[in-house]
Amino acid sequence: MSINQKIVNDFIKNRIKFVTTVPCKQLAGVIDEIEASKDIFHIPSNKEDEGMGLCAGAYMGGKRSAIIMQNTAIGVTINTLVTLIQYYNIPLPMLISYRGEIGEPVACQVEMAVHTKALLNQLNIPTYHFHEQRDADELDGILNHSFMAKKPVAILTDASFWQGA
Repeated sequence: MSINQKIVNDFIKNRIKFVTTVPCKQLAGVIDEIEASKDIFHIPSNKEDEGMGLCAGAYMGGKRSAIIMQNTAIGVTINTLVTLIQYYNIPLPMLISYRGEIGEPVACQVEMAVHTKALLNQLNIPTYHFHEQRDADELDGILNHSFMAKKPVAILTDASFWQGA
């Protein structure tokens, strides 16, 4: 089973029925698996904060949701995370490509990588960093915890995690 299939299977196991995504080259394989799933309703988003609003609406309508996005947009999501997701105790797993580490070919991605973890920490959002595909063995437990605690969680996946996917 590919890492993309494993992620989607863990989403399904945790009864996630709605996923919104923002395009990312690293996340393309898992986005394709989400799109192909008959168990998950997928709506692409133009922006990450818009996607969080869609996830909040799905949750309020009785559907567990998740967002798949890049870390470079964490800055534009802060208001939505605090005043919507956290204020209303909405569980929101965020599968995030962690762009900007060593080997990143796009210079502007590097600057946001410097701030990503600090911003998530400042918002008291539990953050898990997947470096290797075996780290995804923790995903089921992380998703379960997010829904049990009614809190957002960030799962950062760097380029080494996606190698060979």
